[in-house]
Amino acid sequence: MNTTITQAHLSKPAYIYVRQSTPGQVRHNQESTERQYALQDKARAMGWPQGSIRVLDRDLGRSGAQIAGREDFKTLVADVSMGQVGAVFALEVSRLARSSLDWHRLLELCALTHTLVIDTDGCYDPADFNDGLVLGIKGTMAQAELHFLRGRLLGGKLNKAQKGELRFPLPVGFCYDDHDRIVMDPDDEVRGAVQLAFRVFRETGSAYAVVQRFARDGLRFPKRANGGVWATKLVWGRLSQSRILTLLRNPTYAGSYVFGRRQYARSITPEGEVRKNVRAVPMPEWRVHLREHHEGYITVEEFDQNQRRLANNRNNAEGTVLSGPAREGLALLQGMLLCGTCGRAVIVRYQGNGGIYPTYQCTWRRREGLATKNCFSVRTELLDDAICAEVFKALKPAELELALAALNDLEQRNQAVMRQWHMRIERAEYDCALAKRRYEEVDPSNRLVAASLERRWNEAMLHIDEVKSEAANFQTQKAHVVTPEQKTKVLALARDLPRVWRAATTQSKDRKRMLRLLIRDITVEKLTDARQVVLHVRWQGGACTDTTVPLPSPIADQMLYPRQIIERIRELSSRLSNPQIVQALNEEGLRSPRGLPITRAMIKWIRIRYAVPSVCLMRPEELTAEQLADRLSVSVYFVRYWIKRGVIDVRHLGAQGPWWITITDQQEQQLRDRIRISGHLKNHRETLPDAYHPNTQS
Repeated sequence: MNTTITQAHLSKPAYIYVRQSTPGQVRHNQESTERQYALQDKARAMGWPQGSIRVLDRDLGRSGAQIAGREDFKTLVADVSMGQVGAVFALEVSRLARSSLDWHRLLELCALTHTLVIDTDGCYDPADFNDGLVLGIKGTMAQAELHFLRGRLLGGKLNKAQKGELRFPLPVGFCYDDHDRIVMDPDDEVRGAVQLAFRVFRETGSAYAVVQRFARDGLRFPKRANGGVWATKLVWGRLSQSRILTLLRNPTYAGSYVFGRRQYARSITPEGEVRKNVRAVPMPEWRVHLREHHEGYITVEEFDQNQRRLANNRNNAEGTVLSGPAREGLALLQGMLLCGTCGRAVIVRYQGNGGIYPTYQCTWRRREGLATKNCFSVRTELLDDAICAEVFKALKPAELELALAALNDLEQRNQAVMRQWHMRIERAEYDCALAKRRYEEVDPSNRLVAASLERRWNEAMLHIDEVKSEAANFQTQKAHVVTPEQKTKVLALARDLPRVWRAATTQSKDRKRMLRLLIRDITVEKLTDARQVVLHVRWQGGACTDTTVPLPSPIADQMLYPRQIIERIRELSSRLSNPQIVQALNEEGLRSPRGLPITRAMIKWIRIRYAVPSVCLMRPEELTAEQLADRLSVSVYFVRYWIKRGVIDVRHLGAQGPWWITITDQQEQQLRDRIRISGHLKNHRETLPDAYHPNTQS
């Protein structure tokens, strides 16, 4: 009987703590598990009855480096702190905790509650100085052992990775050969799918566009399972955005061998627990990066270019100035303009009825409170038309070559898609032949197995018909086979690029992509002393050109009458009446600011607005109809009646001009005699019948 063990210890339960670090150790190192469970016999031999022995084994397969996830260890610490444990049994004390913090906390609690710690080396009382010192050293050595083991393992892996010999799961499209070398997948369909994905991204510049193209063409993308019973099995399914992003960001496809792209980083949770998280690190921090290690699907330069395009596609990044992918919308220069005042990206604001009037605006200084108005705001068609004219001028010598290259690219793209469909049919035929062979090799008397194999054979044949039908539908509806007649038409259209550019069938998104192939960015500088905008164009080849775009005058200035019309009216007013001026200006082809013909109301407004004096064209000896009526004391209608009958001589300026009467003394006496003869009309101003009213105005 150990003298350290007292009756007080035996009166409390004994805890048997069972733990192994990983599930693999639990599965394969079962001898260690049996030895830990055998500690129950040792506890009974030391005096604890069977009913007072408690086994804590819920931490099997859990690492002792931290307390997180170890429920039984938490139970052990809680019961020890309550003084409810007489002794703690473990195969070796390092099984309790590999962390010095957790280990010394447990020892301190055991010393306060006089709880014993027992392993295969002996029985220890943490309250005793010598025993506590030995336990402390053992805990420190256990933690140091983890450090040494981790250093040796990681050092071996790093040394092997530096030689490019460390094996790890390869991405789809690669596999290991018999000599553990990384080679391309021997499956043509797998290689074709990967190559097609990179090609579509090269054309569109957007990962989501690749997903849309595969979904539109009905194409599948492979995935190879790793581990378990499905290891190395090829699974075909739809291409998702996460998978294409993983494909584009993996340097293995560029022929590079990389180790350490993702590393562990420790963090403290709100609950105070220390956790390890895997995070991606920048390229300079990769531990191993061997270029041209194996054959790749793309070059290293194309891989770097893809990373830049993906970074530019993010419009929420802090350092992103211009957005790379072309999107829908009427503004062709969206994502390509920089403000010459503040250097910020120019935004597109869609205004008007349903957003049909887009404008380019720079609002950064106003939004930041540095200015009271925008740097500039210009209608999109002004800048778009100017840049398109420059592009047409640059492409004029190479229109035919571009058309031939476009035809060749279209044919290659269709061939690549149809090749994927043909390989899919071949795979379905192979699966059908395999199912047939398995059915033919089965024992006919084993009806249960034969029936299952026959059903699989029938399903495989139906699958062949489905795939062939889908391929035929795709070829009929979506594949574009270029005929010789179509080639002739395309080459003819290439000689008239502006007409093709402005065609209704050409989408704005396609125009934007073509502009991005030629132009890198455009800096917009608004001249303050003139209504002009200077576009500093930086082409993809590095050349820079400047284009000046005049801006339209304000709407208020546009509504003003031109100085030419005002001076012409001032000139004609000295010898013509308003109706004659209207007729003269319309015959000369002059129009109002809105493009309308000149009217009498316009002439009157111009006379008032610009103080154009009206010259009296009536001669001194002439009278108006009203003046003659007052002079003879008759109604004005009688005067008009006499004018119509030719009794009075008049001078008429135009169809709507006034009547000026010239009358002699003899004629005036004759009119007075008429009035005297008709005495009942004297001083009587009644209206004549409508038939006697002249159709004129005074």
